[in-house]
Amino acid sequence: MAASAEVENQEDAGETDPTADFRAAAGQSLSRNSTPNSVSPCPRPQDDYFSPTPSLEPPVTRNTLSELDVNKIIHNPKLRHDINFDPELHFRPNLDGEKGKKKKDRADIFWATLKQQLTHFALDRDSFNKTLRRDEDWCLPMLLKAVKDIITTLVPARDRDLLSDGLNIELLMQQFNRGVADLEKLASWLSSVLKLHCAPMRDEWVDRMYRHLSNGNRHNDIDDLVTGLRELLSVLEAMKLDVANHQIRCLRPVLIEDTVHFEQRFFRKKIQTKKLSIVVAHAWYRDGCAQLADSPEKSQFVQAFGDSAAFFFSLTNMMLPSTTLEPERTPRTFLFDDERISKIRSDLLDTICLEICMRKFDELEQLSSISPVLASDATETPGSRWSLCNFNAHPTSRPSSWTFSDRGSDTSSRPSSGFLGTLPLLSDPAESRAKCVALHDSLLALLHTAAPPVLNNSIQRWRDLAQSMALQIMRYVDVPPAARGSFASFEAALEADLCNPQGDLFRQVEAAMRQRLLASLAKSVKEFKKYSGVGIFSVATGGRVNGPARAADPGRERVDRDPGGFASAPDSTPISCGLRDEDCVDELAVRLAHVGILHWRVWSELVYLVEPDVEDAQG
Repeated sequence: MAASAEVENQEDAGETDPTADFRAAAGQSLSRNSTPNSVSPCPRPQDDYFSPTPSLEPPVTRNTLSELDVNKIIHNPKLRHDINFDPELHFRPNLDGEKGKKKKDRADIFWATLKQQLTHFALDRDSFNKTLRRDEDWCLPMLLKAVKDIITTLVPARDRDLLSDGLNIELLMQQFNRGVADLEKLASWLSSVLKLHCAPMRDEWVDRMYRHLSNGNRHNDIDDLVTGLRELLSVLEAMKLDVANHQIRCLRPVLIEDTVHFEQRFFRKKIQTKKLSIVVAHAWYRDGCAQLADSPEKSQFVQAFGDSAAFFFSLTNMMLPSTTLEPERTPRTFLFDDERISKIRSDLLDTICLEICMRKFDELEQLSSISPVLASDATETPGSRWSLCNFNAHPTSRPSSWTFSDRGSDTSSRPSSGFLGTLPLLSDPAESRAKCVALHDSLLALLHTAAPPVLNNSIQRWRDLAQSMALQIMRYVDVPPAARGSFASFEAALEADLCNPQGDLFRQVEAAMRQRLLASLAKSVKEFKKYSGVGIFSVATGGRVNGPARAADPGRERVDRDPGGFASAPDSTPISCGLRDEDCVDELAVRLAHVGILHWRVWSELVYLVEPDVEDAQG
């Protein structure tokens, strides 16, 4: 079923690659009244053909596709939760990772075994019948049964009698064993049935299946026959996926509206049967209440978030990179949102680190704007401003209107020199702005080329990026030639600022981003509280069933509302990259509000507003 955005809820999806090719040593006809007319010049040893084969199951069966049944969909709690957030959520074959590799390997073994058995049958039918006495050891009848079972789930009940007549497996195997099976006729019948019930886009796939089976039958080619059977199973899997994904689209409004009721019922049973403890979640919420009570932001949070103020206070702080998420202290009430929370934290870290990079660029820009004579003189002494510049000092362009959190960060940092406050700026503001935009875009491009962050360890990605980021920043600064040797110290200082969430500069930027996030979050929460589940989904995701994420939707009207008491930097503030990242922070706020509102509706009366012992007593 990301970052894409795709759900992988199919545990045993089979191999669906229609291009897979297995070349056997002999290609023989299995059509009516045919006998083997050629063998490979280098046939396998007879023991390879005539040895018993292990019992194998087709890679795709009705059982492996059972999760796609509508009854399974409406009772899948994780899928029903995810459907609230992803307008592109859909099933696909899960062939990723180690599990996917094992599935592919099992599928390859099945098709290779089928080809070996068909070749054995073509070479020596008597020996084959003696070797494989049970249908469970014979891949072909098992495959045909799987095909029939899957088609049964795809056709209306009124057509199932015709299916039983047209795909009578016992009769087909008798004809096959006597060499009178008309596989081309069977392929034609299957083609007509599938085209009658599949989406038009699958017609070409069905035609390809028919061509392989027909050519294999006409030209005595086992390779083509097996490829055709493989195509048949693959197109059936695709049809089943099409039906399931269509059902998801149709059921989405109903499932979203019923989310709170369904999840409360589901988790209440877990709590009552002692399969889910609420002690940690309750303690987390109570800690948030206590911290908010002692915070100077209390009145702002209450004004902005009402009765959920303590919850959003704790949730917002949990998103900050400087907050360590300890597994034993992280509420299990977020178990369905682990990935979403991790992604929001990672994206917020990226936004903070990009702002740090831009502030370091501001420092260098100001230093480079000093008169060349002063800069040259400064680099001649060990105490020069280039060699001893405090790269951790914040630029004077930071807006004084930004307020910082009370979470322990300094509101100012020591100046690196006495004259930094009066440094001349570039004469052309437009040129300066264009350079900032170009640098920001290039840093963002570098970030996008980096490897995805490891779960809960996004800092390491920035440690790996520090050198490239420092080099890119230096390329955009008119550094005096005599001062270019300071790159190593600048790189080290940049890495220290980027990778230390407890550092002064990091905490200052984080506090500013927190204020900006809270201002936008207050707007989104105030808006979302008025909506039903479907209404929130429509606003938060842009109301699209298909299409890119909301951040890429330029047509969505931006509505400015009362921020609920949280002051954010005004649009005219000369922030390094804040203006360019404003949409990013707004998008993070929408995602966080979506998660938070739904979470509060499910869990507030179930966990947060009750005592654990009272809830346990009810169980």
